[in-house]
Amino acid sequence: MSRRLTFLFAVAAGVAIGNLYWAQPLLGFIAGDLHTATATAGWLVTATQVGYAVGVLLLVPLGDVLDRRRFVPLMLLASAAALLLCALAPSMGVLLLALGLLGVTTISGQVLTPLAGDLAGAADRGRVVGTVGSGTLTGILASRTISGFVAEAAGWRAIFVLAAVVAVLLAVLLYRAIPPLAPRTRMPYPQLLASVGAVVMRERAARWTLVLAATGFAAFSLFWTALTFLLSGPPFRYPAPVIGLFGLAGLAGVLSGLRGGRLHDRGWSLPATGAAWVLALCAFVVAVFAGRSVVLLITVIVMIDVALQTQALLNRARLFALSHEARSRLNTALAVSNFIGAAVGSAVATMLWSVGGWAAVTITGTALCCFALAVWALGRRGPLVIRSALPDGPATGPQRRPSNRLTYAPSGRWRVRG
Repeated sequence: MSRRLTFLFAVAAGVAIGNLYWAQPLLGFIAGDLHTATATAGWLVTATQVGYAVGVLLLVPLGDVLDRRRFVPLMLLASAAALLLCALAPSMGVLLLALGLLGVTTISGQVLTPLAGDLAGAADRGRVVGTVGSGTLTGILASRTISGFVAEAAGWRAIFVLAAVVAVLLAVLLYRAIPPLAPRTRMPYPQLLASVGAVVMRERAARWTLVLAATGFAAFSLFWTALTFLLSGPPFRYPAPVIGLFGLAGLAGVLSGLRGGRLHDRGWSLPATGAAWVLALCAFVVAVFAGRSVVLLITVIVMIDVALQTQALLNRARLFALSHEARSRLNTALAVSNFIGAAVGSAVATMLWSVGGWAAVTITGTALCCFALAVWALGRRGPLVIRSALPDGPATGPQRRPSNRLTYAPSGRWRVRG
């Protein structure tokens, strides 16, 4: 993984994940154009995330058995077609369908991340995965800002056309840049899907990490969906470009994500995860009082994004240590749990907004952080044993279990035994 290839992977992953969030700051804009309520438009985000979870579950495992040099560009081209359908949607129903299809097809970033882990050396795998993961998180945040400005200048449909053009360009660049790689394993498609659950059930560390990951994305989506409603209504009444600018405050979390990969390489994954959740809890407590203050809102955005992005990248790095030959399937389990959490978060935000507004949302976010800290504390009580192939050794077959065991002690540092 050269720096140039790492950067290209990060950009492509960011663009792919950004497709899920183009519509988020434009909910009021789209609702007015398609003559529906803003709260109803909130289901557009949920439809995209549910589609994404389905796409990750059904398509990302193929990264372990297909030529990823062809698979990734093919998915980018499919997402470009779905983006054009979004741009042409004449009604809310058609747009919901188009965004669902976009979610299913825009999964190339979830194939590129484990591919980056395969291509990176053992000594800097955390840094490389952290960089590509930071590209993903940058795409989530920057997409809101970009879509706001493009929609103000040329209408909300223009952002989907622009995104389709970029997807086609990236498909060409990645086809030329990704080296040919033999598939990690060979198995029938039904067995491949079943093996995702088998890997998760086999490893306690996987189950523990997935619960934390889903909770983190639920809190993240809950906050950002509600923030769009808050900023578009009284007392702020900001237009879409201004709402999009608030996403820039969250880019501070990208820098923390880069550091998160290095913390994992140094063996401090578990303590850093706990610290991130404490910061998220403090952020939601402050958010309860920030409903009428721009300064407090920006402070909360920075705190939440630093906290939740850091724990997300640490979760991914820990999972990739579980198995050398099944990283795409582990990433499948992670992404499905993440975006089921995100879909639940956005749906809950939409319902809570109608019932209790900003206060109901922030109190719920506080409760989610308390739940995550309880899970984290229970997980730290005993060592989390991770069975793994040698970092750069040959892939192990389905019947062979490698002997070396990477163990997280309660201190959070790695121990290698065997």
